[in-house]
Amino acid sequence: MESPTSPQVSAKEMAGREAAKRVKDGMCLGLGTGSTVAFFLEALAERIQAEGLSVVGVATSQDTEARAKSLGIPTSTLEETPDLDLVVDGADEVDGKFRLIKGGGGALLREKIVAAAGKRVLIIVGEGKVVKKLGTNFLLPVEILPFGFKATEARVTEAGCAPFLRITENEQPFVTDNGNYILDCRFKEGISKPEKLHQEMSQIPGVAEIGLFIGLCDEVIEGLAEGKPRILVKD
Repeated sequence: MESPTSPQVSAKEMAGREAAKRVKDGMCLGLGTGSTVAFFLEALAERIQAEGLSVVGVATSQDTEARAKSLGIPTSTLEETPDLDLVVDGADEVDGKFRLIKGGGGALLREKIVAAAGKRVLIIVGEGKVVKKLGTNFLLPVEILPFGFKATEARVTEAGCAPFLRITENEQPFVTDNGNYILDCRFKEGISKPEKLHQEMSQIPGVAEIGLFIGLCDEVIEGLAEGKPRILVKD
């Protein structure tokens, strides 16, 4: 295994490996989605094999479910395992109040459901994801129903953003594991009032979920290009 300061270990891998150290025997885990979480899953699988660690994970996406199974990580569902000890997930942006933008991987709805079921939520990110203001570097994903999506898109625009329907390489609408579409919303000067925006968008018919995660993060591990990861803990 590379040392934390080795140039071969990326900031994302550093964060993922640090998160795997937090897992204790017997835990029920929420398994997030994304490239940083992939490193966490690999490190967790190594601990399961080396230490005989007994855990079970609830995945936030079909991709994570398949990846976990391929690594030998036992999986369950929220129906079977409704109470989770620790949820480990990534984020596209994190601000100083531990508010998040999530949904770059398209799993925001399931990620929020799983996060809400966790006693503790640990967010792992690579360097540069901690920002002063949400929406400055990353578009806000909003999951919407395909039915009447043009009308929904028009209503979302009224929230003060420019929404773009997420499109695949085949120039077809990106479809989530829930069968929905995603609007990636640009705010010209970032998101000034995340709580207010979340409340407003939640009232729009056709919106299934917003990629603003508020009050759902307890700790952040930020991998750094050099040195040890930075740990941020919510008061």
